[in-house]
Amino acid sequence: MMEENDKKIEGGNEERQEIFSQTVRAGKRTYFFDVKATRNNDYYLTITESKKRFNKDGKQYFEKHKVFLYKEDFEKFNKGLTEVISFITNEQPVVAPPQKDGSGSEEKLSENFTNVNFEDLEE
Repeated sequence: MMEENDKKIEGGNEERQEIFSQTVRAGKRTYFFDVKATRNNDYYLTITESKKRFNKDGKQYFEKHKVFLYKEDFEKFNKGLTEVISFITNEQPVVAPPQKDGSGSEEKLSENFTNVNFEDLEE
């Protein structure tokens, strides 16, 4: 989802322009990448992680964590992130999740049993 619009920060006279927004849904988490502008029209990035949680009474709420990333840090941040992702990708083996349906698991189970013919019981 990409949006281009202006928003005001609630409770203040400051205006922060939202230039670009990208939403990424990943399992139980949603990530928001928002490009905003300062008063001097310098762009910066906010990365927000949002997770759905539930109170003891079952009422849902969203737990959010935010990171502000400024232009002067983009190169170092990108380098560090790329290195970490590369390390994880290369060092941790990929394990295929078990398949529930259509995996052929029934056929594998049947290989362990002897085929029994009960025709002689009908006599």
